[in-house]
Amino acid sequence: MRILDTLRSRFRRDRVSLQLDDIQALILRSRPEPYVGLHAMLHVEDAAGGRDLIARLARHIPSAADWTEDLTAWTGIAISHAGLQALGLPDDALASFPLAFREGMAARAHQLRDSGENAPDTWEPAYRDKTCHIALSIFAADKAALDAAVATAMGIHAASTGVRLIGTHEFGADEDAENPFGFRDSISQPTVAGAGVDPQPGQERAIAAGEFILGEASETGEPLVLPQPEVLGRNGSFVVLRKYDSRVGAFNDFLRAHAETPEDRHRLAAKMFGRWRSGAPLILAPDGEDAPLGADGARNNDFDYADDAEGLICPHAAHARRMNPRGSPTTILADENIHRIIRRSSTFGPKWTPDVTADQDGDDQRGLFFIFISARAFDTIEFLQQEWINRGNFLDLGEERDPIVGLHSEPGQFTIPARPVRRRVSGVTTFNRLRGGEYLFMPSLSALHWIGKGDWVA
Repeated sequence: MRILDTLRSRFRRDRVSLQLDDIQALILRSRPEPYVGLHAMLHVEDAAGGRDLIARLARHIPSAADWTEDLTAWTGIAISHAGLQALGLPDDALASFPLAFREGMAARAHQLRDSGENAPDTWEPAYRDKTCHIALSIFAADKAALDAAVATAMGIHAASTGVRLIGTHEFGADEDAENPFGFRDSISQPTVAGAGVDPQPGQERAIAAGEFILGEASETGEPLVLPQPEVLGRNGSFVVLRKYDSRVGAFNDFLRAHAETPEDRHRLAAKMFGRWRSGAPLILAPDGEDAPLGADGARNNDFDYADDAEGLICPHAAHARRMNPRGSPTTILADENIHRIIRRSSTFGPKWTPDVTADQDGDDQRGLFFIFISARAFDTIEFLQQEWINRGNFLDLGEERDPIVGLHSEPGQFTIPARPVRRRVSGVTTFNRLRGGEYLFMPSLSALHWIGKGDWVA
């Protein structure tokens, strides 16, 4: 719960300008550490039955009103465009959403660079053919709290008609909050203006609320286009969900092939991620692991790359630096503040160990749900996939791709700047394979009640 302890020390009720009691808690509330949880996917076969399910679930979705306080478990709900159609929303409401959301993630495969082994026809059935209509995400501090929250949600589903459960997946991590490769995860989070907290160390200011909450002013000074009617769009947000199987054994084999000692393998992995496994950023711990720094939320995000223009400490191609350049010079200009995302990723499978090999990799053994929230979610993920992840032109690295989440149809390389000669490590493969995903809308609590009532139905 140390994340919440930090937030409490920074929270001031008199600085709140957002309608927190109408915003789903999951948008602002960080997961606990350790955490457990469940993702559940639902398919609506009967509009009236689906609306009834939404109405009854809505009573159990907490708001963000007390988002810095203790909560042992909470549920978030998001709906795809196909799901809104299946729930019977009016045509004019459906047409008011962004084009990418209306088309769905699979139809945007070209824009997302999801081809080859990541192509939609290879995805798990729950994510194909716009099958996923409703996604429930339950986060909990322990198994007992999770079981209680799951029993409530599944009890509501069992009493429903016309809604089919098409998949569930448990996830969780211990107090180290590591991803499948053994690195501390979801460290860098934006501060949302109006949510009642001061900016985190390492950030100049809070990001305009409209970058995350629909109906609020964005970084441009104006709100983004609001889905209509207003009760449907206001205080909601958009969600990108992408499920990956992590090839931990292949990654370990790669490290063994290019570094002789465990210490050298650890250093190479840190160069690829941009942080040490503890979460300590290379830029603040250039000489080696610093576990106390990695665990310190007041320090582990307090840096930029202004004094590392050549990438001698943290390579330009490192995953963390690609995903948040923090003032690095880039040849493709982009306002970093409109590409900020609230991460809600979740890890599943056994904890990382260095002895796993490629022949032990397999579907659904280890992986993560890459989930993020943003009012510009679809523009952001498509920009990230096209430019920052699956190309290197913005860093003058040509077609070199992200070494961790990039799609490599052929073995690629990772460049480590050094003097007098940079090092290029060959043989980078696809270490995270996409198994499915969807574009989702996370309605406000009042919107959930509006959908549940269905007053527009004649």
